[in-house]
Amino acid sequence: MKIVIIGGTGLIGSKLAPLLASRGHEVLQASPSRGINAVTGEGLQPALVGADIVVDVSNSPSFEDKAVLHFFESGTRNLIAAAKRAGVRHCIALSIVGTDRLESSGYFRAKLAQERLIDNSGLAYTILRATQFFEFVGAIADYGRRDGEVHVSNQLMQPLLSDEVAEALADVTLGEPANSICEVAGPEAAPLADFVGRWLRKQGDTSKIVAGVDVPYFGAPLALRTLVPDDGARIMPTRFDDWLGGAAKTA
Repeated sequence: MKIVIIGGTGLIGSKLAPLLASRGHEVLQASPSRGINAVTGEGLQPALVGADIVVDVSNSPSFEDKAVLHFFESGTRNLIAAAKRAGVRHCIALSIVGTDRLESSGYFRAKLAQERLIDNSGLAYTILRATQFFEFVGAIADYGRRDGEVHVSNQLMQPLLSDEVAEALADVTLGEPANSICEVAGPEAAPLADFVGRWLRKQGDTSKIVAGVDVPYFGAPLALRTLVPDDGARIMPTRFDDWLGGAAKTA
């Protein structure tokens, strides 16, 4: 089959492409740097000629409320229209666990708008929501730095390795359309502050952690289970501490 990956040169797209190619499929890694831009529509229709499946793993370069909403709404509308004209039989999008529970955040409102456009598109689709990636725990720590301290929520998170996001996404891509939302997560649910503390210790960072239930997550308030999946999620095997140890060895 011909599979087009929108955002195909990014973190997940660059991991997904070889997984699909190794299973014998023709893969096109579409990105603005390669002249294919879903937001503007540039090069999109020619890229989808003969495509059986399209996978959207793109992400907005700006998280400002209006910019991110424009990115996901315009890109998704253009992609849906092009996919219909091309006769694409399965449309897959990568989203985020908790998207529908974080509408106080402009970014998550934009992701929810993307999901709704796909759901109402008339295309056969699957939306795969993933929890936060191990690789971004450091960014959570950096976001909370103030006056030598790291402020972070102690509500739950259940992160996973980005390689295993790509693995789950490959299986979804080659499976039958669910016409619904599926979820994937790591094996361990723990407070955000716990994951951040382990990350900091591995870096030799002795910054004081200030944890609380009211500390926002990238500006959005959290409830206990906002960032953890519902029952029935696919659980991937790699544990955070095992990844930390492996990352340290290869650094």
